[in-house]
Amino acid sequence: MMPGDSTMTSILRSLMTEVRAADLKLVPRRAEDSAPRPPQYRHGEPPVTYMHICETDRFSMGVFLLKSGASIPLHDHPGMHGVLKVLYGKVRISCFDRLERHVGGIQAAPQLPPAQMGALRRSVLRSSAEYTEESGPCVLSPDRDNLHQIDAVDGPTAFMDILAPPYDPDDGRDCHYYRVLTEAELKPAEPKEQEVWLMEISQPQHFWCGGEPYPGPEVHL
Repeated sequence: MMPGDSTMTSILRSLMTEVRAADLKLVPRRAEDSAPRPPQYRHGEPPVTYMHICETDRFSMGVFLLKSGASIPLHDHPGMHGVLKVLYGKVRISCFDRLERHVGGIQAAPQLPPAQMGALRRSVLRSSAEYTEESGPCVLSPDRDNLHQIDAVDGPTAFMDILAPPYDPDDGRDCHYYRVLTEAELKPAEPKEQEVWLMEISQPQHFWCGGEPYPGPEVHL
């Protein structure tokens, strides 16, 4: 997938639609083996793990596995394109777009201490929808659906993830986390876009990502 190349994005979207867990030699996890954990304690098994498949300076490819009740908090992909395809289970993906980088003098901004005002981001909730292995992929771009939150629904789940270019803090592509300050119901089938205020935060303490071996076929670049 090349940034700005709609033909390549369309081809990749079509190919990703056909991917199944068996193609990557993944065995769906059982709910009893993926029980919810108390969110306030950061110990034991991580709520999310990652299987690295491959990475170049142009893209990264891997699989995220979420335990029952786990979430990947609201985060961004600065200057990046992405494609996400569920392999088993169900996820809810809530997508946001940032409308302005800084608050400026907007009257509707929440009243916060001056030191926190610079962390506010005026954004819009574009969609909140559920995806399964039968769904097409979720696609993001630098300007559309770039911020999103991913929640496991009704049990453990896994999805394949491709980002182009990959995260690289040295090149200005670091991951930032956010929380919603204004009322926004992150549930499926919301017909209207909703403007919200987001605050940039540190990585939430209840979230961290472990690693595990990728069992699938080798990728030759």
